Amino acid sequence: MADQTEVKGQPAQTHIAKLSLSDFRNYRALSLELAPGAVVLTGENGAGKTNLLEAVSFLSPGRGLRRATLDDVARAGSEAGFAVHARLEGAFGECEIGTGTAGAGNGVDAAGRRVRINGETPRSIDAMLEWVRILWVTPSMDALFTGPAGDRRRFLDRLVLAIDPAHGRRALDYEKAMRARNRLLSEDSRDAAWFDAIETQMAETGVAIAAARAEMVRLIAAMNERLPEDGPFPKAEIALEGTIDAEMGHRPAVDIEETFRALLRDQRHRDRAAGRTLEGPHRSELLVRHVPKDMPAARCSTGEQKALLVGLVLAHARLTAELSGNAPILLLDEISAHFDPDRRAALFAILEDLNCQAFMTGTEASLFSALEGRGQFLTVSAGAVMPRRP
Repeated sequence: MADQTEVKGQPAQTHIAKLSLSDFRNYRALSLELAPGAVVLTGENGAGKTNLLEAVSFLSPGRGLRRATLDDVARAGSEAGFAVHARLEGAFGECEIGTGTAGAGNGVDAAGRRVRINGETPRSIDAMLEWVRILWVTPSMDALFTGPAGDRRRFLDRLVLAIDPAHGRRALDYEKAMRARNRLLSEDSRDAAWFDAIETQMAETGVAIAAARAEMVRLIAAMNERLPEDGPFPKAEIALEGTIDAEMGHRPAVDIEETFRALLRDQRHRDRAAGRTLEGPHRSELLVRHVPKDMPAARCSTGEQKALLVGLVLAHARLTAELSGNAPILLLDEISAHFDPDRRAALFAILEDLNCQAFMTGTEASLFSALEGRGQFLTVSAGAVMPRRP
């Protein structure tokens, strides 16, 4: 397959050229040479296709596409922990990223796993975003628009993180301060000075989080304006609803910080009764509408919701490529489940236009027939991965 790291008129492609796993899920040891562009993984349910996508997702900050505990990720019976290693190739040349719990000791990050980039321990796990951005769509996200608001906030924050690597640190700092405040509330503390200090930090980081989310909403809207009205995937309009979100763009950030700080101070009695903080960006709601139908996403059919989600992720992938200069890697698990042949073919054409490496899974290779001759086809079976036989 031809090298696609640089295509005229398209962003440079960063791709995983080699992926190695050790004691990861059902893989005792695995080493894969991977090509740029489409990588199609087919096999029976339970063979380990999603496990491979999850391994790739660990090359970005966070808990991976399943949000699993690290103990669950390590292969059953393994005592040494797991390891994921990748050699990346792109406009920057080559980069080696390794992560996992194998040999954990020095250099363990806040999430509980080690990260090494080109043999060095970075200051923060967010340093991985300097080399690669990874986005995903999984079957568990099919209920994104109808499930808990927390799932939508996490989804939005991952979109922000791909554009703004500092967003992860802001979120961690806010959560840490909020946990400290909740602890004071549960202990029925009356230490006003300690509350003031924590609430000041929450106001600063909370408004920064809200501002970054608001900027993502603006950027997605701007991208939608540039996309065709009759595309194969409907446009998604997103908005934020929350105490701080309503103020963003209308008042200076410093004034919003003061308002939020005063709100936290004035609501200590109510929050003490509830045992937790009831106002802030951790309570914001992401509202999504199907633009062509002018309908809330939650009221759309299952197929429409899937198409809407994919359209939103594809728009964001374009945005990420433009702002970072490198196309993100996409992980599309069981992506063909709700799509007819025409829409699948349209998806593959968009991915090719994005010039990105895209990992796609399915039970039947025939679902990806439109990619014949243009993608790398691999068969997954019981912890083994082999090139698909013609």
